[in-house]
Amino acid sequence: MLRISHYLRTLAGHCPPPRSATPGSDRAPVVIWNLLRRCNLTCKHCYATSADSVFRDELDTSAALRVIDDLHAAGVKVLILSGGEPLLRADLFELSAYARSKGFFVALSSNGTLIDESNIQQITDACFDYVGISIDGLQPTHDAFRQSQGSFQRSMHAISLCREADIRVGLRTTLTQENHAQLPQLLGLMREYDVQKFYLSHLNYSGRGKRSRQLDAHRQMSRDALERIFEQAWKDIQHGISSDFVSGNNDADAVLLLQWVQRHLPQHYPHLEHLLRAWGGNASGSGIANIDNTGEVHPDTYWWQHSVGNVRRTAFRSLWLERPDPLLLRLREHPRVVGGRCAECRWLGICNGNTRTRAWADGDLWGEDPGCHLSDTEIARTPPTLIPCSAR
Repeated sequence: MLRISHYLRTLAGHCPPPRSATPGSDRAPVVIWNLLRRCNLTCKHCYATSADSVFRDELDTSAALRVIDDLHAAGVKVLILSGGEPLLRADLFELSAYARSKGFFVALSSNGTLIDESNIQQITDACFDYVGISIDGLQPTHDAFRQSQGSFQRSMHAISLCREADIRVGLRTTLTQENHAQLPQLLGLMREYDVQKFYLSHLNYSGRGKRSRQLDAHRQMSRDALERIFEQAWKDIQHGISSDFVSGNNDADAVLLLQWVQRHLPQHYPHLEHLLRAWGGNASGSGIANIDNTGEVHPDTYWWQHSVGNVRRTAFRSLWLERPDPLLLRLREHPRVVGGRCAECRWLGICNGNTRTRAWADGDLWGEDPGCHLSDTEIARTPPTLIPCSAR
C-alpha cells in the first residue's frame, strides 16, 4: 500500500515520514483475516470467490480466539477483519473486542450493505479503529459490479450512519474500465459524506478477479486516475483538509508519485526518492500476511492458491518468522529476482517487482507484472538522450 497523503505531508513538513522497515526483514506483518467466506454479494472482482452459502471447516469461536492470542504472541499490531462479509459472522463483536483488549489496531472491512439502524450502535460500541466500505462506481456501475440491485444505496447509507456515529470511514474503489471515468464523482462523494480516507485499489487477477481481468483499467486510465489522486491529496494538504489517500495492488504507483513530485515539487524529488527506496515496495510475504477462513496462512489475500501452513496446527510465529516457507523467503528478497521488463527496470528497488500474483496469472510467477503502467522508456536504466531541435 502506498501512503500517498502521508508522503506528501512529509514533503510539506507537516509530519514525519512513514515508518519503514528494512525490506525483506523479519517483522510482524499487518494481518488481513478472512473470518468467513460467506458473503451476501457475488462481486465480479472477489478474490475469495465468496457466495451466500456456508463454507465448511471454518474456524469456530474458540479457535479464532486462540488465533488472536497467537498473533499477539508473534508481535502483530494491526488486524484487519474481512470476509466474505464479516458482519455475517455471529461472533464478530466478541472477536473484535478480544483483539482490542490485546492492544491490536482493529479495522473492519465490509461491503456496507448490512450496516443499518439495527446494528450501528453495536458497531459504534465495538470501537473499530477504522471501517472500510467498498464503492465501485456510481449506482448503476456499482450495482452491476456487485451483482445486487440497491447495494450502492445500502452501502452509502452505511457510510452515512458510520459518520454520524463519528466512526472513521474509508471509501475503497477498485479501478476498472467501467468506473475510471467516475473517479471525480467518487471523490465528490468522499466530500459529501465526510469520508476521511480514499483507497484506490488496482485489479488483482485472483479469484473472480482473474476471470474479470478484461475489465482491468488500461495503462493510461490508471495513470490518469493516479494523477487526479495526487492533485487532490496535495490540494487538501495546502488547504488544511484532513484526508488520507492511499493506493494498493500496484507498487509502480510510487514511481508515478515520484514523477509527479519531479514536475510539481522538484525541490523535494531527492528526499521522496530516498523515502520510497526505504519503503521498498511490494510487501507480500513480509509486511503483509493473510489468514483465510479455514486457518490457512498466505503471503497476502490474493495468494489463496498457496498456503505456508495452518494456524490450527502451527503457531503463526513459527510459520512466519521462525521456519518460513521457501516462497516467503523468495518474496522477502530485495530486490526480488524477477524476469522480463521487471528485471531491467531502474525502479525495481522501489516497487520490488510489483504484484506477483498478476505475473502468476500470466503463467510465470517470477516474470514481469502485466499490470505495470510504466512505459519501456520510463523503466530504462539509462534514460534516452534527448537531442534538441536545431533553430531555423
